[in-house]
Amino acid sequence: MAEETIWRGTASQLKNLGCFILCFLFCWLIVPIFIGFRRYLETKNQVFELTSERLKTTQGIFSKITETLELYRVKDIEVLQPFIYRIVGLENIKVNTSDLSSPVILIDGISQKVGLADKLRNQVEIIRAQKKVRELDIE
Repeated sequence: MAEETIWRGTASQLKNLGCFILCFLFCWLIVPIFIGFRRYLETKNQVFELTSERLKTTQGIFSKITETLELYRVKDIEVLQPFIYRIVGLENIKVNTSDLSSPVILIDGISQKVGLADKLRNQVEIIRAQKKVRELDIE
């Protein structure tokens, strides 16, 4: 069975609004222009992709790093909505995993309209049923 892309996107630039305002106010110093441009590029080049089997995170401006998480390793999904993000319709999604290399993945600045947390949860349940895997916590 081929892997299908369910959702692919980037974080909203609104998460950088405070930095952009400060860079605009101090643009006469020249350096803040480069800081704002760097933040813009970092956000634009951080891509999240939810497929039928994995969650991929790609980041980097010149050199790219792709981190892959098998969906059956997801333990918990938490939706965080700071006050400012709620006003502009954004949310952060915190994914707790049993993966040793990345125990927590933060997907920040995603539009609430996308419904990414629900899509992710549904796909985790589907892939666990297909692979007959269950999460077990031993203390």
